[in-house]
Amino acid sequence: TCDTGDQQTTAAVHLKEAAATIVERLKDVTTYEGEDAVFECRLSRETAQDAQWFLGDVPLQSNEMNEIRVQGTRHSLILRKVTLEDCGSISFKVGQHSSAA
Repeated sequence: TCDTGDQQTTAAVHLKEAAATIVERLKDVTTYEGEDAVFECRLSRETAQDAQWFLGDVPLQSNEMNEIRVQGTRHSLILRKVTLEDCGSISFKVGQHSSAA
């Protein structure tokens, strides 16, 4: 607000969350059947944007076979006791950005 005594004007500030980008991309993982496979990536900033992991085209959720972790800007996926059916492309998407391994 600017007040000159006999005149006054007011303005407002509106903020939008800046989109996070992927600054550390996924890397390919080779492991043995029955072991865990760990995928990690890092974002440019912590974000409230929806981030999603995929195995092929299938979205993954945290459960007894898949553990999804977020620690600050680091996002990780642990595939527990992988089998041959788990072979394929893993991808991570946030906003308009994605990375695959």
